[in-house]
Amino acid sequence: MNHRLEDVIVLFDGLFQDTFATRLVRGGDEPLYLPADADTPYHRVIFARGFYASALHEISHWCIAGEERRKREDYGYWYLPDGRDAVAQRDFETVEAAPQALERLFSQACGLRFHISVDNLGGDVEVDREAFCVTVNAKAERYEREGLPLRAAAFRLALQRFYREGDARKAAIAAGRRLLEPAPVALV
Repeated sequence: MNHRLEDVIVLFDGLFQDTFATRLVRGGDEPLYLPADADTPYHRVIFARGFYASALHEISHWCIAGEERRKREDYGYWYLPDGRDAVAQRDFETVEAAPQALERLFSQACGLRFHISVDNLGGDVEVDREAFCVTVNAKAERYEREGLPLRAAAFRLALQRFYREGDARKAAIAAGRRLLEPAPVALV
């Protein structure tokens, strides 16, 4: 299966550019989320180095971020790079479980192998990758049972329709956008 960056960008932008004024942008060495400003009238989910998996991961963070968080650079979070101590690594894993669970579901939807990331290559603390993997998988299963956040569900559906069912990008986007539409109000 061919995973082209152009496809994931078109799917994301097709779903969210008009509905949430947000675009997916290929970036440099580090991922970043930038809210709209005086120079750019749309929010930017910037993924690192043109990696497809980085795009899915950054989209996962965006799908979880609430309205207030999406008004702040990097959602108002402070990222601690590699080299975290045991406490910082535990905190990292606590906040990363949900986005990595969504990334796993997005990866499955498009037939891409998911790789768990403990993201602490330079740290002097021993990381229990297996335990973190169990946590991420449990969160993904919970999403499956209880439902994904709305934007995540729409994006996942678009991925499934495009990659698994062979829909054209336009049809996959239309399917995802239908999930974003408010349910009609029943008249009594």
